[in-house]
Amino acid sequence: MIYDYPVYRPPSEAYSLILQVAIGCSHNACTFCTMYKTKRYRQKSWEEIKKLIESSAGAYPRASRIFLADGNALSLPIQTLVQTLEMLRRCFPRLERISIYGGPHDILSKTKEELALLGQKGLDLVYLGIESGSEKVLKMVKKGVSPQEMTEAGRKVIDSGLGLSATIISGLGGKELWEEHAVETARVASAINPHYLASLTLLLENGAPLLSRVQKGEFSLLTPWEVLRETRKMIENLELHDCVYRSNHASNYFSLACVLNREKEDVLSRIDKYLERPDIKALPIDYYRRL
Repeated sequence: MIYDYPVYRPPSEAYSLILQVAIGCSHNACTFCTMYKTKRYRQKSWEEIKKLIESSAGAYPRASRIFLADGNALSLPIQTLVQTLEMLRRCFPRLERISIYGGPHDILSKTKEELALLGQKGLDLVYLGIESGSEKVLKMVKKGVSPQEMTEAGRKVIDSGLGLSATIISGLGGKELWEEHAVETARVASAINPHYLASLTLLLENGAPLLSRVQKGEFSLLTPWEVLRETRKMIENLELHDCVYRSNHASNYFSLACVLNREKEDVLSRIDKYLERPDIKALPIDYYRRL
């Protein structure tokens, strides 16, 4: 398999066959992200994708999960996506799931009927980065959509019959907007009610525009305990129905796994026990890796 590096995938796609049907990210303006800053966005042609599938099927015929990359691969034309899905289902007899990154703009650019067609052709799961529900935060990080548009995009995926896995970024509002970030993110996530919801923690790599603001003193990062306080505030305000929630990414200070809202009170109680002991030794993971 020949890739245009770097290549990224969601944590839950660790054992999936990754197929690059597009290069880079169709938005690529978020100030917290460096994932695709070294790439120029390009959609692969159907002929390129066809050859990629043929070679991949020969090399990995037993693949049971396939993830379509790069960022926002859902931006491909509907006909190309349909052809891709049809061929994948023909060429991989053991295939159980096909998933894809979908940016809010790319979701909104397709009709509910087109998204439903993708489901009929074999697409199972769309990954959407909500990041924040705060209009101020979304503007600050140049996400390119409003909370209302983000909600519309998430609901469109679900209403089309596709599975939706959404992510939010803890600490994205900094010290100034942490509470608004928590409450408004909970509001948007609740309105969408995704099948899966995951929290990542803001981790700025060299080259991230937001990092320069931190270095200039214009943006203050949260401490681990402040992230945990923010997480509690968000979960407290979430109103979800049978949503699998995870906070177990490598970036997270604190690991959580539950079904919301079914296990909400248990999770809040667990967080409170840690918040009552605000010392480094009480942290359930290695705090020093972030100092």
